[in-house]
Amino acid sequence: MTDMPIVVVVGSLHYDIMVDAPHLPRKGETVTGYSWRPKFGGKGGNQAVAAAKAGAQVRFSGAVGDDDFGRFLLTALEQGNVDISKVARLADTASGMSVAILDEGGDYGAVIVSGANLQVDPKAVTHAEIWRGARVLILQNEMPEAINIAAARAARAAGAVVCVNAAPYRPMAGEFTELIDVLIVNAIEAEDLCGVSVASLADAALAAEAMSGSFATVIVTAGGSGVVGLKRGEALVSLPALPVKLVSTHGAGDVFVGTLAAGLATGLSFSASVGAANHAAARHVSEMPQSPQ
Repeated sequence: MTDMPIVVVVGSLHYDIMVDAPHLPRKGETVTGYSWRPKFGGKGGNQAVAAAKAGAQVRFSGAVGDDDFGRFLLTALEQGNVDISKVARLADTASGMSVAILDEGGDYGAVIVSGANLQVDPKAVTHAEIWRGARVLILQNEMPEAINIAAARAARAAGAVVCVNAAPYRPMAGEFTELIDVLIVNAIEAEDLCGVSVASLADAALAAEAMSGSFATVIVTAGGSGVVGLKRGEALVSLPALPVKLVSTHGAGDVFVGTLAAGLATGLSFSASVGAANHAAARHVSEMPQSPQ
């Protein structure tokens, strides 16, 4: 037995191909890159590993194909101390993958192909073993909404907090939003959800307030400006970005989400959990990401 807090992640897994280039290509432009490398990815996978690194026991539910990409992804999850016993291996289905281009400034653009992530059986996320002792569930919009709803209902029945990273943006059904305890969005997703343009911490606070009528707890990450969190009944949390030497922003949001969930599962206060996640994301953007061996 373990006393570690349990976090469940129902989410996406992608084999990422990372390309280093001087800048992102414009429409119709071919850019000569410097190098490329494979990387473990998918918002679900990245968030699961981040939560485990932050001290949680993490159980993962999702799917990969029966291919080399899938085997790479499962190995990376295991190396990240994530329980993969509920990850389906689907025959005749390609694993999820993405191509991401990193520019000289550390910014990136990416294209994902979901593959097996779209083939998860909603019944697979309701097994009692997944939810035994679970305190927090992490979801993302890279998964079909039917999967997210099934998982959120199971989490609620188990008494777990439902955290949703609404990325990438898409309209969410009322049936789903009613199940969300903690909503985490970046500046772009916040604007898409509530119409408030976010270019500063003050803007992030306005966006959080605009969404607080629909969600009990809202967190808006504002990139280089910092992060704002608003929980009903508590004072606004507004934290500036920590000064670091930027290497790459790729995956920073996932590190934030995973660390936040681990903090909440551990019993840290909301403000302390946001602070820990802010520190973890700052460390991540200042280090060169490493691929599992």
